[in-house]
Amino acid sequence: MATAQEAAPRLTRRRRRQLVLGGEYAIFVVVVVGLVASADWGQIHTNFANWSIAKQLFPDVITVGLRNTLIYTITGFVLGLAAGLVLALMRLSSAAPYRWFALVYIEVFRGLPALLIFVFVGTGVPLAFPGTNLPGGVYGQAALALGLVSAAYMAETIRAGIEAVPRGQMEAARTLGMSHGRAMRTIVVPQALRIVIPPLTNELVLLFKDSSLALFLGLTLTERELSKYANDVASQQGNSTPIIIAALCYLIVTIPLSYLARRLEARQKRGQR
Repeated sequence: MATAQEAAPRLTRRRRRQLVLGGEYAIFVVVVVGLVASADWGQIHTNFANWSIAKQLFPDVITVGLRNTLIYTITGFVLGLAAGLVLALMRLSSAAPYRWFALVYIEVFRGLPALLIFVFVGTGVPLAFPGTNLPGGVYGQAALALGLVSAAYMAETIRAGIEAVPRGQMEAARTLGMSHGRAMRTIVVPQALRIVIPPLTNELVLLFKDSSLALFLGLTLTERELSKYANDVASQQGNSTPIIIAALCYLIVTIPLSYLARRLEARQKRGQR
């Protein structure tokens, strides 16, 4: 006589997967409905989506906050890219002191919080080099801090790109009579930079967000970046709407850049097939 367990039909693997997926959807719906039902939408609208306060932010949130954020980001990226390229070449150098210096730099600056780098540039550099003023004032300090941070990450990215270039490229250039330095400048490095464009785009997104740390450099009203500008206005108004507007400004820049990086990565993978 068959037992009850034997008589019950066994679920197939596909059916079990469907039941598990259905349960996950149900849990998600319950959580979302619970949050929507428990939220005070009146307070949310007043404190986070106050249109009258939002209108007061324009055009300064663009002409001051976003403009300065872009300036800090672009100058820091350019400085970091140049320093990262030099460090990558030093890491691949046959001279041991260059390799050691690059390795120590990369490990140290990758291991330190970016906040400490900004504090060091803002207070440590003037103490270590009295009377030395960086070009551009706060803009120069922000570019230096972002460049120091990003150079360590870009160096490893560029080094990986150089090593990804087939060795035959260098060998072919040397057989044509090129020196090693010239072959690196004209053949290997351009190909490596093309390979690392997607990860460098991601690094640009990270720098755009890290530029908010410039507030620790003691910014004036005209030097404020998005986060500092939004925080100041939010404190004055006693309302969080400026924070939401600043967040939207960040997303307007970072989402297209992230999408571009994904497209470049996908295009690069298709080209390697």
